Amino acid sequence: MSANSSRVGQLLLQGSACISWKQDVEGAVYHLANCLLLLGFMGGSGVYGCFYLFGFLSAGYLCCVLWGWFSACGLDIVLWSFLLAVVCLLQLAHLVYRLREDTLPEEFDLLYKTLCLPLQVPLQTYKEIVHCCEEQVLTLATEQTYAVEGETPINRLSLLLSGRVRVSQDGQFLHYIFPYQFMDSPEWESLQPSEEGVFQVTLTAETSCSYISWPRKSLHLLLTKERYISCLFSALLGYDISEKLYTLNDKLFAKFGLRFDIRLPSLYHVLGPTAADAGPESEKGDEEVCEPAVSPPQATPTSLQQTPPCSTPPATTNFPAPPTRARLSRPDSGILGEDSTSLVLEDFEEVSGSESFMDYRSDGEYMR
Repeated sequence: MSANSSRVGQLLLQGSACISWKQDVEGAVYHLANCLLLLGFMGGSGVYGCFYLFGFLSAGYLCCVLWGWFSACGLDIVLWSFLLAVVCLLQLAHLVYRLREDTLPEEFDLLYKTLCLPLQVPLQTYKEIVHCCEEQVLTLATEQTYAVEGETPINRLSLLLSGRVRVSQDGQFLHYIFPYQFMDSPEWESLQPSEEGVFQVTLTAETSCSYISWPRKSLHLLLTKERYISCLFSALLGYDISEKLYTLNDKLFAKFGLRFDIRLPSLYHVLGPTAADAGPESEKGDEEVCEPAVSPPQATPTSLQQTPPCSTPPATTNFPAPPTRARLSRPDSGILGEDSTSLVLEDFEEVSGSESFMDYRSDGEYMR
């Protein structure tokens, strides 16, 4: 160790091994190469930082190749510079391939920015979700049905990307489905993974629509395997169902001016045209029933009443029919604290051809 250190010291004391220094400087290509290498080593981190780094290094080593070939005339300089330039170019090609692989189609990229990016969902997790639907965008023509009531099986979960879908039941309009809303979230949540069922509503495209769809079995397998994705879908589906329920509730409020209990089953019957058409007739009947009650018969003094001497009782006596239960119309009701549940139950009784909810002992029996 001491011998090596003494030898290094002797070399330093003896000075440079170069016999003579060149009087002229190297050409512009050599200096350009060093400037490019300097800029390249100042690159940052990340994908775009690597692009910056290997881009400048490739250009710098190519300039070194030109300098070694035309000015330095050294084969070793040319070979090493060429080898380093090829390595940097291969690294650039690998980065381009990775970026191309990570790029999503336009529809899925917009879906990520609209629905998942605000929730800070990692891009890799989103790719697993997209891969489950095979990155296919399906379309619906105008007035084409996505599902038919009582016929279409519940075997998928779909999300609308563009257009507008109309939801109806028994020919009665319920609500619309707009972009970035699930098309069949209530049906998805109503069944267990091992159960089967059919749609209880009809979904019809009012405009040209595009949507993505996850097969039921594949999505259940993904949710079972990935707990984070399962929690994400649970939150998105819960929010979507609540939005649909509040849409129905707002429609009832706009029609009657009262807030109804959205937890009641088969609330759509209240929106039926039968109840709306029968409204004026029922109000007219109520007014006729209420007239005798409002103006009671005047009492006649007993002294003025004369009984005929021979009054033969009639053969048959017609007793008056018991008055029907009078019910004030909803706009004339001044009871602000009236229970909305009772109003909905009374509306169920008004629907012609339908049985009353009060004829059943429980919600489950009524739904069956």
